[in-house]
Amino acid sequence: QVQLVESGGGLVQPGGSLRLSCVASGRLFQVYNMGWYRQVPGYGRELVARISIGGTTDVADSVKGRFTISGDYSKGTVVLQMNSLKPDDTAVYYCNAVQYGGLEHWGQGTQVTVSS
Repeated sequence: QVQLVESGGGLVQPGGSLRLSCVASGRLFQVYNMGWYRQVPGYGRELVARISIGGTTDVADSVKGRFTISGDYSKGTVVLQMNSLKPDDTAVYYCNAVQYGGLEHWGQGTQVTVSS
């Protein structure tokens, strides 16, 4: 099993920045992809950004140029740096880890609110 613990959410004004961190523990040797998804009430969970063990990144068009993902698989950490935040970025952000074989794990979620 893999356990994920997120931190770094909160309230920020439009144009501000936040940094989300996720620490994974457990069977890390089986994880090949880690990333962040977000969800607002009434909508499905959407990919924000992810990074593979080989360093390949996949970033949603809506956040390109504003959000940056980085990861250290040796430490089981993934970080999402969010700049130039907009009210539309308000959501619960979830850390995700994918094991070989396709099994997915999720963190408990952290609220990000962008409001003046």
